[in-house]
Amino acid sequence: MQIMRIHHVAYRCNDAKETVEWYAKNLNMKLILAIAEDQVPSTKAADPYMHPFLDAGGGNVLAFFEIPNSPPMGRDPNTPAWVQHISFKVESEAHLLEAKAQLEANGIKVLGVTDHTIFKSIYFFDPNGHRLELVADTATPEMQRKLDAVKWEMLEEWSKTKKAPKHAAWMHDGSYDLAGEAVAA
Repeated sequence: MQIMRIHHVAYRCNDAKETVEWYAKNLNMKLILAIAEDQVPSTKAADPYMHPFLDAGGGNVLAFFEIPNSPPMGRDPNTPAWVQHISFKVESEAHLLEAKAQLEANGIKVLGVTDHTIFKSIYFFDPNGHRLELVADTATPEMQRKLDAVKWEMLEEWSKTKKAPKHAAWMHDGSYDLAGEAVAA
């Protein structure tokens, strides 16, 4: 089997209409489909829902479920809020800065720009409490090559020690310049 792509990713929302309008206003996503049923097709459970689908660009679809008969939404109390998030790629750093300005003008609190060396990003929350990230790639081919060369070693070391391997510490310690070359010590 070969996966072709993600068909859609679905999250819960508090209010389907509010969510669709928020994503249209703040991230320019268009509503492409809405499904509503009184019974869940897969489980046959009697549980009415509204299931809107949004165009997230490039064939990507973000969907939501409003399920009014369930207890209010919550977060996993054992998972920090920064862990679970949806990240969207933007065309350039200039587009990232434009998006940040637009979000802030709409009254949305934005964290960043955060420089991850291989990309820059901003973080914010949607009206449902889902953390979102916008990313502009900045990696050089050399940076990508270096990360690719150590990915399995890093995973194996983490698996054994549960401590952050230092193979790619250059991403956040400033030891690489913007061209992806080592900075002289």
